[in-house]
Amino acid sequence: MSGASVLYDVPGPKAKVRNRIYSVLGALAVLALIGFIVLRLSANGDFDPARWDIFNYAGVRNSIRDGVLATLQVFAIAAVLSLAVGVLLAVARLSDHRPVRWLATGFIELFRSIPLLITIYAIWVLLLNNRTELGLSDNQPQFWALVIGLTVYNGSVQAEVLRAGILSVPKGQREAAYALGMRKTQVMTTVLIPQAVRAMLPTIISQLVVTLKDTSLGYIITYEELLYSTRLLAGNTTVGGENPYVQVIIVTGAIYIAMCLALSALANWIERRGRRAKTGIGVVEAGDVGNAGALTAAVAAEAAADTTADTAN
Repeated sequence: MSGASVLYDVPGPKAKVRNRIYSVLGALAVLALIGFIVLRLSANGDFDPARWDIFNYAGVRNSIRDGVLATLQVFAIAAVLSLAVGVLLAVARLSDHRPVRWLATGFIELFRSIPLLITIYAIWVLLLNNRTELGLSDNQPQFWALVIGLTVYNGSVQAEVLRAGILSVPKGQREAAYALGMRKTQVMTTVLIPQAVRAMLPTIISQLVVTLKDTSLGYIITYEELLYSTRLLAGNTTVGGENPYVQVIIVTGAIYIAMCLALSALANWIERRGRRAKTGIGVVEAGDVGNAGALTAAVAAEAAADTTADTAN
């Protein structure tokens, strides 16, 4: 079988040379742009040590720390809820019941189509108008508006990711599970979803990184996450008669990059452990009749145990 991709033609020798030239030119252009920006900032004195001295104050560091903690708090809750909502929506969209399938499809398409900022702002206004009835105080309307907005949007995206992963599982495994007497719920929770999560883990983690970055939209509804805290800090601080916007932007961007890289590193670690895990169904050699008989007996025993448990229940 040819090693050519079905998505594009394999480049020939001349095309490879052109691609290398374009890559070098693109890299040089990016480096030139970065160098131009650095020179302009240096000419304006933005790299002077005096302008960076604000980060030596405990109050400034505490403000940044509180912003990071608020960002991580929203991200942690929204990430867990979005994954839970994604699983429920993916299962509902694959349901045999047409009303359930239509309802899940409508929910997913609705919140994927509406800009996330509009969703967060609308939920915030709704919570503010009913904060007394809901028992919300202080900045709780902003917090829950951001969490709910991130949950419904990213949950809809994660649902499509998980649905694609479930559909990518070979049909033979589903049929084999049904042949062993498993119910549809058992097949979904023990056979399909674990394999779908494992197959789509890079995409799931990529969407979680998007969720982490989207927490900065809390700035619009005055939630004191990292971007809002640092923006307020830069606006209320002066160094040499100027606000240190450049310094604060660089530090804030570096913090966001560090958090995203940490999340990506965690994803890579989980993926490597998943690859090393000795899971799955082993393939018996054709000539090894003894092992084949043992495997058949093990499968039969497992099926009998499941049947007995179902009868007892």
